[in-house]
Amino acid sequence: MIRFALWLLGGLVLGGIIHITTVLGLPLFAPEPAFVRIGAFALDGRFTALPRSAPGVHALPLLDPAMEHAVCRFSLAGGPVRIKAEMPDLYWSIAIFNRDGLNAYSLSDRAADQKPIDILVATAGQIAEIRENPPDNFDNVVIIDWTGTDGFALIRALVQTPGSEKIIRDAFSAASCDVFHLAQ
Repeated sequence: MIRFALWLLGGLVLGGIIHITTVLGLPLFAPEPAFVRIGAFALDGRFTALPRSAPGVHALPLLDPAMEHAVCRFSLAGGPVRIKAEMPDLYWSIAIFNRDGLNAYSLSDRAADQKPIDILVATAGQIAEIRENPPDNFDNVVIIDWTGTDGFALIRALVQTPGSEKIIRDAFSAASCDVFHLAQ
């Protein structure tokens, strides 16, 4: 019985060591985060349309091949970022992710109260500064309190017909993701 208990204890200790080593070593084998991958093909501060997902073509993992995607990387170091887009009357959604790729905010055409999309991403200090002297026509802007300095926005739109692909790409081209200045 004692021999069995020692073998069991040894197995548990060895299993624990293997588990801890695997968990701590996993980041060394993980692919680059989405924020880094986006920087390889998209300029910061503007939306870039991603190539459609197809077998062997994946700009980012897990993109829906039935949708068009556009992405914008941003940094709040130069000030808050204002995201504006006028999307067509198709299904669309926008998601804002932090630098680690965690979804911090999302909105779809079904939940949006107004058109166009108008979102301000800012730190708590930047929001306080804006509220001291709010700009005109700022009532319908969705303000997101951001805890980091970097992130990215991803717009998705469903391609319902072959002709809607061009309409969506035109909307992506007109979308903006710029640093917001109070003097605007």
